[in-house]
Amino acid sequence: MTSYAKHRHVVILCHPEPDSFNAAVAAHYCAAVEQAGQHAVLRDLYRMKFDPVLRAEELDEATGSKPTPDIADERALIADAEVVVLVYPIWLGSAPAMLKGYIERVFGPDFALRNDHDKAATTQLAGKHLLSLSSSGNSRAWLDEQGQWQSLIQVFDRYLQHAFAIASIDHVHFPSIVKGLSERFFEQNMEDVRQAARKTCEIVARPR
Repeated sequence: MTSYAKHRHVVILCHPEPDSFNAAVAAHYCAAVEQAGQHAVLRDLYRMKFDPVLRAEELDEATGSKPTPDIADERALIADAEVVVLVYPIWLGSAPAMLKGYIERVFGPDFALRNDHDKAATTQLAGKHLLSLSSSGNSRAWLDEQGQWQSLIQVFDRYLQHAFAIASIDHVHFPSIVKGLSERFFEQNMEDVRQAARKTCEIVARPR
């Protein structure tokens, strides 16, 4: 496993199109992190052909089975990072199935999940920072009206924070993302991405 510099960001991109808006978000985030003197590792799930299917043996910690090499690699990267960044579109009111599968397999019980009855338990994600960069074709107002935004934040962001003892969460959403975006609108969004990256870099660089 490659040894990376201090202040690592693992950026997990989930979109089937290599030239998607989400891919641009991930690329600009990584570039801003590197410019700030920190390090970003991009994990493009579709280009990696990541298998999101959770197997029965992966659910049973008692079997003592070792994770498959692909999962072991992802866990090593995340365990060695300070920031986990999820980049994805909102489909049918939630994150894509592949991203959910990634979280189910990589953030599995034997790696990180904290038992609700054991408040003192520690996880390998404890103290890390979670940033979500999502997009949708609808407006934020429409998502609010449908209750989708509140549901997503509650069952995804806040649940992950509680279950894995994550230190902080932030979510930047890009609404009204459709084909044929004007260059000006696109660049405005990319500046928001760079700002989010700089803000996150400042957080992890603070003395503890």
